[in-house]
Amino acid sequence: MWHFALAVTADTLTATDNTIPLHIHIAMTETSSPEALRESLRRHQQDHVLRWWDELSGQQRSALADQIESVDFSLLRGLLTSETVAEDPLDMARRADPPAQIVRSGSNPIERAAAKRAGEEILRAGRAGALLVAGGQGTRLGFPHPKGMFPLGPVSNRPLFQILAEQLLARSRNAGVPIPYYIMTSDATHQETVAFFEEHGYFGLSRDDVFFFRQGNMPAVEASSGRLLLAEKGQLSVSPDGHGGMLAALDSAGLFEDMRRRGVDFLHYHQVDNPTAIVCDPVFLGFHAVRSSELSTKVVAKVAAEERMGVLVDVDGQTRIVEYSDMPEDVARQTDDSGSLRHWAGNTAVHVFSRSFLERIIGDESALPFHLAKKAVPHVDENGQLFEPEQPNAVKFERFIFDALPLARSTLIVEVDRATEFSPVKNKDGADSPETAQAAMIALHRAWIESAGARVAHKVPVEIGGGFALDAEEAAHRIEPGTEIDAPAYLG
Repeated sequence: MWHFALAVTADTLTATDNTIPLHIHIAMTETSSPEALRESLRRHQQDHVLRWWDELSGQQRSALADQIESVDFSLLRGLLTSETVAEDPLDMARRADPPAQIVRSGSNPIERAAAKRAGEEILRAGRAGALLVAGGQGTRLGFPHPKGMFPLGPVSNRPLFQILAEQLLARSRNAGVPIPYYIMTSDATHQETVAFFEEHGYFGLSRDDVFFFRQGNMPAVEASSGRLLLAEKGQLSVSPDGHGGMLAALDSAGLFEDMRRRGVDFLHYHQVDNPTAIVCDPVFLGFHAVRSSELSTKVVAKVAAEERMGVLVDVDGQTRIVEYSDMPEDVARQTDDSGSLRHWAGNTAVHVFSRSFLERIIGDESALPFHLAKKAVPHVDENGQLFEPEQPNAVKFERFIFDALPLARSTLIVEVDRATEFSPVKNKDGADSPETAQAAMIALHRAWIESAGARVAHKVPVEIGGGFALDAEEAAHRIEPGTEIDAPAYLG
């Protein structure tokens, strides 16, 4: 696998910052002289990248040299000639069948209770870790910061990072052992994310158990020519390599070694934009372990064929995920004999991975193939001016972590209740917006309070923090029956 090195300075590494850079470049080396760079680029028909070299400062030259030296041009050529990309997703979608085997988490109380006991034992034994994907910005929300900093608590105004971190803290206290939190950032979110956790005292978590690591980057290339694009005269246009970059980023950061040292055998994976995700859910962990799964996924029933979420399917006897953008409309709208959607199992992006499985596929370059997408990418034109195209002009490359599914010896699909576990925040308004997520949180926490024998006045918002209760059962132990709540209340 190839990636770009991260240029950092020595003073960014401090004893209190569990930031793990992938590579460190302090200065331009002798091998990155203009002549050597130009010759390397000329061999690959990319020497236009140095067009404005003489205008750059020493620091800008060093940063650009680092980027250029990190490009695997052989891999790039293979991607552009379709030698090393993922199989045709449209063809795969048309061959897809609904999943043959799904565990419905709430359908068998006895099985669920056994899974919960097994998961709780895993947590008490220190065998579980949590992995948070937090590389996205809040741009679509009109929020110019990492999405995890977005204030979402309907009463408390807590940011997404806090909502999730406090769950993990409570889970650690219940288990009696620390649960490490591995947080994947991107170049765009890394510094602000680390500073935000520092500013808020890691939300009660020990800083020794929180690790920030950056996902890699991929360059954008001109679709018509395959030429590298420049975001600025001294900077290649790059973008994060997708959540599939998690595997290489963990490995480069040495975090698998940390997991082995701690005895972490299972990783609970969740994304920062789902405030109702159950972090290190013991039921899910238990099902994963009891069923000897290597990669498990939570799904919910899609509300409509056009809903923008990938679906779990079976293709040639293997469990796969087809992204919504790759699902042909006629296939997405197929129904079964009952009139229900045939491809209904929506991917929540909540997984459990066995560490041994991830370590087994690290060295397999084909394990997570690149997907190509045409995008409109602003770039410096031949006159040195920033050009912002209205139509797709470039190709971007990314990997998806769910492409690991067919490599697992055993997989598990667990259907859960959307109302209690899946309320993503993706849009500024409408579906999957802060408004819908807050409404879901209020409804969920109202149900917990009322099941404890308390009463909440009509339309009064309520919110429960992870430190107060993680589920209805814990809430029942904390709330006095007969309690009446007539004003907005945060139980934290």
